[in-house]
Amino acid sequence: MGRLDEKKKQKKDTLFTTAFELFTSQGFNKTSISDIVQQAGVAKGTFYLYFKDKYDVKNKLIAYKASSLFSKAVRALDETTLTDFSDIMIFLIDHIINQLEENTNLLRFIAKDLSWGIFKSALLSNDEHMDTDFYDRYLMLAKECNVTLNNPEILLFMIVELVGASCYNCILNSTPLTIEEYKPFLYQSIRSMIATQIQTNS
Repeated sequence: MGRLDEKKKQKKDTLFTTAFELFTSQGFNKTSISDIVQQAGVAKGTFYLYFKDKYDVKNKLIAYKASSLFSKAVRALDETTLTDFSDIMIFLIDHIINQLEENTNLLRFIAKDLSWGIFKSALLSNDEHMDTDFYDRYLMLAKECNVTLNNPEILLFMIVELVGASCYNCILNSTPLTIEEYKPFLYQSIRSMIATQIQTNS
């Protein structure tokens, strides 16, 4: 990455960080673009280089935060010796859930507005500002495990929907179980979903 690209990335990262802080501290509706650029220390024109409006920054911020969650999980995976695809997926999911448990502001922010369309923009993004092209890594992990995914995007969609829909109350409200009590049920379901969608290569 050249020096100019690095400076652009730093400015976008600053806008993301600032917008997240303001959205989670004073609320999305009470935060203006002027608030964001003033606190970020950039010109309003810089904001419009990256975003159409406040809703656009929120959607891209959700994708950005989702990408960051996956990036940290993938880096942790690199320190393991796991070789089974299901074990690898459970490891990644568990790491992400633990991150959300430690950062409930992030959980509240992404869970409220998270849709598959927004999440998919992070998973399949080639955006230079995203840390990890998770979808490509996901496919590569399956290949390295000698596994063919019948419907890779559908499988990922089902996992995202299941994890996103069910973990929110478990983490924030311990309802109907605490997240630690719920994990065995969740992971058993995910393993079953994976088993129906993979075919071991001969």
